[in-house]
Amino acid sequence: MPPKIRGMSANSTLKRFTLMLSGEDFLDNDVQESLDGAPANGLPHERFLLGAKLPIAPVLLLGQSDQAFDPNLSIACLQPVHFHATRDHLVLLGQSQVNLTASESAQLLQAALPFIEEDFESPLLFNGGNDWFIQAGPFTSLATHSVDQAHGRNIDWWMPRDTDQEGVAKRWRKLQNEIQMLWHVDPTNEERTARGLPSINSLWISGIGKLQDVQTPMPLQEVKMLCGSHPLLPGLAKYLGITHQEQLDPSQLINTFAWLNQAESIWPILTQALIDKQLDEIELIDFPKGKLRQRIFKIGDLYKRSWKIWNKPTMRSWQEIAE
Repeated sequence: MPPKIRGMSANSTLKRFTLMLSGEDFLDNDVQESLDGAPANGLPHERFLLGAKLPIAPVLLLGQSDQAFDPNLSIACLQPVHFHATRDHLVLLGQSQVNLTASESAQLLQAALPFIEEDFESPLLFNGGNDWFIQAGPFTSLATHSVDQAHGRNIDWWMPRDTDQEGVAKRWRKLQNEIQMLWHVDPTNEERTARGLPSINSLWISGIGKLQDVQTPMPLQEVKMLCGSHPLLPGLAKYLGITHQEQLDPSQLINTFAWLNQAESIWPILTQALIDKQLDEIELIDFPKGKLRQRIFKIGDLYKRSWKIWNKPTMRSWQEIAE
């Protein structure tokens, strides 16, 4: 029997572990949901965790800061990045790809802050190191994409776009160009270039939204712990009033939701927990071709079935489970 689709087993007393895999864009018409040729708004797992409005910035801020802020406030996240020039276009490289240090980020922010606060018509809310948070103000209506979604790609496709108010994207590009010119001659970049590192030559805006617009899915409403290192998770845990830890503790699997970089490495731990009856079931959430798929695995779902009744059932591999 194939694993059950979520909802067929909704007993909240079951000892369940939920594992989510990251999703990638699948640029197909029925997934992209765009009328103007623009890419889909958000990666599949971002939309799943936060809802259609994708208020990434306030969730990141909640996870990085203890300061209180109005959940009705529209917040933007600004990130210093590198635009890599190819023969005919520019490619976005995120901070993890360019080894940006906290001190370098602070120096670049100090130079750009007067321009940022003037155009946003608001003071900076919080400096999170490599993430800078500010009230979105005149840029609230921009359609943006996270660095996670846009990195490694032609930025022409992923640049902020106007939605219901014309001219906002043009205003952003003007500010972005001013900061690019400012940072081009900044001593921080001169030092990085001397060390053979990519310059930090642009500013990226994304995640615009309000905390009140978070729409958490049912699996998150049923768990007591979030596990994983993605920057969204601490804020989501705080929003839900539950605990968060980066590393998985095999003794605390029940009612845990994990989003891990190498999920296959913990699958043997999870299957053994089913065998030992530490868990009743595992919920696996993934996004094949960009579409949400939720499956429930019980102990019997872990084994291959054979028409040869004398053959001993064999355990399905992670590759077979995840396909």
